[in-house]
Amino acid sequence: MSDPAPTDLLDAFLGSSPDMLFVAAGDGRLRAVSRGLRDTLDLAPANDLPLTALAHPGDRAALSIALSHLRRSQKPVQFDLRLRDARGVYRPLSCHAASTPGGDTIHGHLRTRPDPRPRRIKERLFDAMLDYLPAAVWALDPAGDYIYNDGQLLLSNGYERGSFLGQNMLALHGAIDGVTVNVKRALAGEPVHYFNEHGGYTWENWIIPLHDAQGKLSLVLGFTLDVSAMSRVEREMRQRLAEIEQQQEVIRRLSTPIIEVWDGVLTLPMLGVLDSIRTADVLQSVLTHISQRGTRFAILDLTGVEVVDTRVAGYLIRLISAVRLLGAEGIVAGIRPTVAQTIVALGADLSQIVTHRNLRTALAHCIRQMAPALAPNRSRRLPHG
Repeated sequence: MSDPAPTDLLDAFLGSSPDMLFVAAGDGRLRAVSRGLRDTLDLAPANDLPLTALAHPGDRAALSIALSHLRRSQKPVQFDLRLRDARGVYRPLSCHAASTPGGDTIHGHLRTRPDPRPRRIKERLFDAMLDYLPAAVWALDPAGDYIYNDGQLLLSNGYERGSFLGQNMLALHGAIDGVTVNVKRALAGEPVHYFNEHGGYTWENWIIPLHDAQGKLSLVLGFTLDVSAMSRVEREMRQRLAEIEQQQEVIRRLSTPIIEVWDGVLTLPMLGVLDSIRTADVLQSVLTHISQRGTRFAILDLTGVEVVDTRVAGYLIRLISAVRLLGAEGIVAGIRPTVAQTIVALGADLSQIVTHRNLRTALAHCIRQMAPALAPNRSRRLPHG
């Protein structure tokens, strides 16, 4: 059995190779292409097409020069070109080619070349950011000197683009709050993010150290954004929230006043709708008042309350119990039928809670309870009256 011919071996190799390979005549006409190149450009295995017919019109002159060089000197060449696929799309490729002695046959290897358009898009986006955002982008060398300085923020503050180039940032802006310590941290290799205020403005700053392949600091990238408007709005919102909280506190105190109607007798007239927060505030205020004043009777007047939920009713029962623990007597006055039904629904023991129809009868009860203690004092004062 005879060995395969060299041509058969080459065809077998090209037919299975995923790389983009080709064999062409000295004038650039394709004789054989690899499977990888066929798949990329959707070519026939051998179609005798000249490379110049597939090349982008703008690359044909450079391709012709490269083919002429290969025919004359047979030295390998490398060049970029764009070849058209079956859909009419030009693929950016890099070609490394060499020729046989005499320049009759050319062997070439094509590789996909990165499309430069994404880089151009990034540059356009970056330029647009510098032109329109209230920001500045800057870079320092390891000594802290400006090597880049641009952005709309410079223009809005009366500076020109690149106006700080060659100047040392610490010497120029070191007096501004936060600049010296944070720039030194970045020059030492630490990424930094901080806010500072200067000249009535608020700045948000990012400083990022960049290192070379050996890990040595090559430059420091900085980004400064004017956040004065946002900071102003935040301060106004905080101030407004503080005012609202103060107003709510005043309203709570006005809606649940603690009134000392008699020596040792205080009353809490409850009005409107009772919620858990308001009832908890009342509980704390009453207990504090009783412990500080030595109160004997605390009257909870519910005449102005039409509805309470079970949670609030539970608070009220605990309030009466806590008052009793402090040595005072808790009295509930003016309970409406709907409120009474809610309290009963809790299944609480109401036998120890003193209740009265209204505030007047509750006060009369307190006076009667205090009468024995007041009588001796009145009798001792009568001779001097």
